[in-house]
Amino acid sequence: MRFQRLDLNLLAALDVLMQEKSVSLAADRLCLSQSATSSALGRLREYFGDELLVMKGRSMVLTARAEELIEPVRAVLDQIRTTIAIAPPFDPATSDRQVRIMASDYSTQVLLAGALAELAERAPGMRFEIQPMGDNPVDVLERGQIDLLLTIDLAISADHPSQLLFEDDYVVVGDAGNPALHGEMTRERYFELGHVTARFGKTRTPAFDDWFVRRQKTQRRIEVIAPCFLSLPGLVVGTRRVATMHRRLARQMVKTQPLVMRELPFDMPTIREAVQWHISNNNDRPLRWVVEQLAAFANDGEQCDSSNVVPIAELRRDEMAMEFQQKHGHLASKPNA
Repeated sequence: MRFQRLDLNLLAALDVLMQEKSVSLAADRLCLSQSATSSALGRLREYFGDELLVMKGRSMVLTARAEELIEPVRAVLDQIRTTIAIAPPFDPATSDRQVRIMASDYSTQVLLAGALAELAERAPGMRFEIQPMGDNPVDVLERGQIDLLLTIDLAISADHPSQLLFEDDYVVVGDAGNPALHGEMTRERYFELGHVTARFGKTRTPAFDDWFVRRQKTQRRIEVIAPCFLSLPGLVVGTRRVATMHRRLARQMVKTQPLVMRELPFDMPTIREAVQWHISNNNDRPLRWVVEQLAAFANDGEQCDSSNVVPIAELRRDEMAMEFQQKHGHLASKPNA
């Protein structure tokens, strides 16, 4: 790289030459040949219009111009080391970093809302932008348009680092006055009822529960397609319809709306929510700190009720992820969480 005709790589050579006052010794420290180091000295002499190092007897000494350059060159190199080569220290209390997160309204409601409230106490200057889940979130991550992607582990990319945050399972939610929800939910009743489900983006990407139930022999009767998870409760209130919802979200909704929830009458895998960041940001200290805080907050949260779910072996999860890719052909159609 050049700045005003000066090859900036030569500054490091100049610094060592002025310290060693010897081309051969400087060559050893720079891991260059003696001829390459002599060539570098020649270009420095040409640029500064000064000999810089001259022979005096059997050794070399600095010219007056070289003596003047010692401190400025060292200061420039130190500035580069402290601001570029060495990551500056990160203090959450004083950071004003902005972090862009892509997440569904479900993830925002059950995790980010509480976690960001806590972060406001520890990092009051940090700013967060939450973007809605798009059709191809991994592509958005790879283009650098977001810093963190919050989604189910089956939908993340193997090309970038990630961390699991929490597990959740599913329940059936409906109006408190719906007679179909008086008593235990049965499989027969579940498939007889009308359902509300959420799909996302221009491609109408299905939620995980929608995708999973479609693979069953018996199909649900979808009567309403909602644009987001948070709209599901309002669309079943006052109706005989039901929705299959994440347990964490359902527990929040039944506290404030005339809803009841029942256990699913069949086995459905848990979802595992994960956070992913671009591999180029793996050493981004503020970003990694945010990930650590999200993981700590998630671990303090409620756990899913595993009494009605069958854990999926890792091999089976890999098979399911491959099935997504084979069926849809690209990440845009993977189910959202």
